[in-house]
Amino acid sequence: MTPNISLEQWRTLITIVDAGGYAQAAEIMYKSQSAVTYAIQKIESLLEVKVFEIQGRKAILTPTGQMLYRRALALVNEANELEHAAHALSAGWEAVINIAAEILFPSHLLLSCMAQFGLESPHTRIELVESVIGGTSEALLKGEADIAISPQLPPGFLGDLLMRVKLVAVAHAEHPLHHIGHMLTFTDLRAYRHLVVRDSSKKRDQRAAFVEVDQRWTVSQVATSIEAVAMGYGFAWLPEEHIKLELKSGLLRPLPLLEGGVREIPLYLVLANPDFAGPGIRRMTEIIKNSVE
Repeated sequence: MTPNISLEQWRTLITIVDAGGYAQAAEIMYKSQSAVTYAIQKIESLLEVKVFEIQGRKAILTPTGQMLYRRALALVNEANELEHAAHALSAGWEAVINIAAEILFPSHLLLSCMAQFGLESPHTRIELVESVIGGTSEALLKGEADIAISPQLPPGFLGDLLMRVKLVAVAHAEHPLHHIGHMLTFTDLRAYRHLVVRDSSKKRDQRAAFVEVDQRWTVSQVATSIEAVAMGYGFAWLPEEHIKLELKSGLLRPLPLLEGGVREIPLYLVLANPDFAGPGIRRMTEIIKNSVE
């Protein structure tokens, strides 16, 4: 069955809604207002529906119009993605691949993956965003990542479990928490400074901290948190992979918590748009999967 409504007509409907009126849409689309009006009349005539109703000097979507707008938006977006994918495939491997990676993922693994990919496709640029907690999901939802390594699966996305990262509650070897003389509870922790890495998303989860304390420093990088703990400024749950040397040397020691001393965070490998992923994105995904096996 051949569609009666063209993509250009659906684009006109979307532009009218987004721009706030027929005249504004005509200006944006470099068309006459009569051409814009005709496109909507054509949709209404062919589908036998009413898309807009006039209230005062404004064109307001009818309930049917609201449904058509939502579906038209999805249709036009998918058409744009299809064209983008076709251009990428015709040109070979993608010119740019955007990766959003949760900072808990070991950086040496990710850099090794990028280096391996660079040998196979030296002309593909990689844009890496190192994110925290909700920041990775936000990059996916905003279309800013082709590949994501995320502790969460945002609505509408699927992912494969890549690995589990172990977080260990630690403090400097001489920190007072190591000299209390009994197994620690969260009540013991409240008297000391907790070091937390800030959620990089705009809608930060205020519950991301593991324990309520009177003193807290919030930083934006794991490396800063590790350095602060190593200098004796507080305690933190840190990724074991990142502090192997400090643990081995005895500079940092795991806190003797009665419970909750070790936490595991799942990390998922997510393709932003698997249907339209080009050969470069698929190869990079394969390399990342192989790196943790």
